[in-house]
Amino acid sequence: MKKSHVLLPLLVQVIVLFPLLCLSDGFVSSRATYYGSPDCKGNPRGACGYGEFGRDINDGEVSGVSSRLWKSGAGCGACYQVRCKIPPHCNEEGVYVVATDYGEGDGTDFIFSPKAYGRMARPGTEFQLYSFGVVDVEYQRVPCRYGGYNLVYKIHEKSYNPHYLAVLILYVGGVNDILAVEVWQEDCKEWKRMRRVFGAVHDYQTPPRGSLSLRFLVYGSAGLNWVESQNALPADWTAGATYSSSILLT
Repeated sequence: MKKSHVLLPLLVQVIVLFPLLCLSDGFVSSRATYYGSPDCKGNPRGACGYGEFGRDINDGEVSGVSSRLWKSGAGCGACYQVRCKIPPHCNEEGVYVVATDYGEGDGTDFIFSPKAYGRMARPGTEFQLYSFGVVDVEYQRVPCRYGGYNLVYKIHEKSYNPHYLAVLILYVGGVNDILAVEVWQEDCKEWKRMRRVFGAVHDYQTPPRGSLSLRFLVYGSAGLNWVESQNALPADWTAGATYSSSILLT
């Protein structure tokens, strides 16, 4: 793998979700609602640990998801097409959302940001759709496309000293879940499992010195596989820095 490189902050905010070319019968019936938000965007305190990034990703069209989609945090960053099922009020395409939080209630699998919820409406019927509060929907998971970046991670702000490392998985391309992360311990010649602290955040006490190699346990269309990023983090990694891997996930 090629060495990871630091991304400019502006580029990290770019996300484009492309719909599937051919919709299959893979839609699942469920329900959806929305939460209150002063700016109609995402919740910066979402359970994935994204912070302000979780408020603006996908232009604020995000959702909290139920436990079966949350997958103890492995479902963070997954992309879905969701469309409501009230013909007079709902458009045919629905909305494309990114999972950034955990939440469920009243039989729902999705708790949308207000902006995402309103996106399901036909023009001029948004108010009526909001008034329902909870609606029947159908959804399917779709590939994530992140402006040319495939697997992107950030050094969590709490990694303020060299004796503690926390990594936040920001972008995972395609239809893939990151089930685990490991760091290479050169002196022991073995991979060491990082702890999933919460959501998409993984940490490790007393990380090795120098540049760090990481590997990720990925579950997706190609099955269950470990993928490795050599020199994933430079020796001078710092809290808040964001890095892009050369790992290709489809």
